[in-house]
Amino acid sequence: MILDKIDFPEDVKKLSIDELNQLSCEMREFMIDAVSKTGGHLASNLGAVEITIALHYVFNTPKDKIVWDVGHQSYPHKILTGRKDKFSTLRQHGGMSGFPKLDESEHDAFGTGHSSTSISAALGIAKARDAKKESYDVVAVIGDGAMTGGLAFEGLNQFGYLNTKMIVLLNDNKMSISMNVGALSEYAHRIERTDIYKRVKDDFHKLIQHANENPELKIDAENLKQHFKEVGKPGLVFEKLGINYIGPVDGHNIQELVAALKRAKEKEGPVLVHVLTDKGKGYCHAENNKPRFHGVSKFDIKSGNNISKSGKTFTKAFSESAILLAENNPDIVAITAAMPEGTGLNKFQERFPDRFFDVGIAEQHAVTFAAGLATQGIIPLVAIYSTFLQRSFDQLIHDVALQNLHVVFAVDRAGIVGEDGATHHGLFDLSYLRLIPNMTVLVPKDEAELKAMMEFAVNHNGPVAVRYPRGECVESEKTEKILFGKSELMRRGKDIVLVGTGPAVFEAIKAAAELEKKGIGASVINSRFIKPLDNEIINKIQETGKAIIVEENTIVGGFGSAVLEELNRKNIKADIRLVGIDDVFVEHGSPRILREQHGLTFQNIVKKAEELL
Repeated sequence: MILDKIDFPEDVKKLSIDELNQLSCEMREFMIDAVSKTGGHLASNLGAVEITIALHYVFNTPKDKIVWDVGHQSYPHKILTGRKDKFSTLRQHGGMSGFPKLDESEHDAFGTGHSSTSISAALGIAKARDAKKESYDVVAVIGDGAMTGGLAFEGLNQFGYLNTKMIVLLNDNKMSISMNVGALSEYAHRIERTDIYKRVKDDFHKLIQHANENPELKIDAENLKQHFKEVGKPGLVFEKLGINYIGPVDGHNIQELVAALKRAKEKEGPVLVHVLTDKGKGYCHAENNKPRFHGVSKFDIKSGNNISKSGKTFTKAFSESAILLAENNPDIVAITAAMPEGTGLNKFQERFPDRFFDVGIAEQHAVTFAAGLATQGIIPLVAIYSTFLQRSFDQLIHDVALQNLHVVFAVDRAGIVGEDGATHHGLFDLSYLRLIPNMTVLVPKDEAELKAMMEFAVNHNGPVAVRYPRGECVESEKTEKILFGKSELMRRGKDIVLVGTGPAVFEAIKAAAELEKKGIGASVINSRFIKPLDNEIINKIQETGKAIIVEENTIVGGFGSAVLEELNRKNIKADIRLVGIDDVFVEHGSPRILREQHGLTFQNIVKKAEELL
């Protein structure tokens, strides 16, 4: 096994091309085996194996800097940079991260997790190098849909303008998580379909036919035809930005990749190497179902099936609700940012293809696009993960809330998401959403409540966010109608009030049962609304003078802060304890372990209550 002899990049440089090809096969087998046991991003990494080998064959990390976009293509990079033996801990609590991290390896030049950042970050590194008069290469690896993000174009714009020596490697697999969308993703094909292209092409054929009797004219015509063909090539858009273009290159041919990267390394100024790859390369199940194997839980290698079976998720409940609401209201449309499967909107797309919009990895555009629709009486359902919605903060304020437009935000993956770690936990949305004027924010505890909240949201006049977590939800048949700003009293007690948000309500109910055994009576309130805050919650707290607020969100500016602010405004004295995430970034690990670590359990609620009493 060649892989057994590879520990660091210098080992790669000793291999022949044939040995590098063998290494690529062994790395794929290694990753498939490892990810089948831990879960993780598989298809994108399988497609980036030869790219990674070629990069480490040509460049010298950590002196040379490789910046990975998103980072879910970095597993091969980790294998070749001293972390092969840690793969059994991939995405496990206390183990190796699924993304590049500055504090994990000197070979990781920049921490990533969100899309479209690599060009801007790499350009910053390159300019710092120039300012310090140092000498090393900087490579940004972007692809897997990241080129659909606006930040990538902002970086490209300055990249060409500054004329800085740097390389961008575009991994073009025509995919993000699902199929890429938008004009750029099929740039060359679109040009070839235009009427003007077809007319000029016909004119060239006629010109060449007429020039057959004149050799000099025929040569000129052929040359002109070749120049015109350049218009249809994808490199034109980069050349016009002042970026040297190399490609397209076969991304699974190591010899071609090495040659192209060596050419790029020798050039002065900005260079883009355009590489064509196949997402999921080398594993039939990933090749045939790229979206599912983008991010996968533990699975059986032979069948490709998940090992664990799960019940109904909040995402599925939202999907069912969106379809039902749209069937009864033709003004409802759905918007996703490159995640139709992840948000459950793929089913909406199947049912209402003309009322579904995938904008690509462009959350800012998604929100402002929705705002435009809303001005004309359309009701957009914008489904975006909590951590990605952060990228649209200005648009939420300026384009939606300031104009009080009726846009419904389905904020998926809120709270602790687990193994993807700090870049993906949705632990800030209650804080950044509740501070926005005109915004209404709801959190469902179970399936029926989510569906009732969606019905409320599409009939409410103004921006609404319904925030729900990843994973299974408590399945329930029905719930009472959601009334604006009204909470739900689930249990009465005379000694203390436990206020829960979302599924954390069930931990509060368990805590109340335990406290009852100790002779302590605890009221339990399901907040339902984060904003506006129900006055009944304040009244109940005033009755006992003691309360615990439970939320799967940072306690900095979160729901607990809202309660404290209202108590202060009304000059009500009460002893309050906040149970939530402290002022930290939460690392990766299973949701169960992380919730225990951060006290989001009924045992901790009981402990806090006993301290208060």
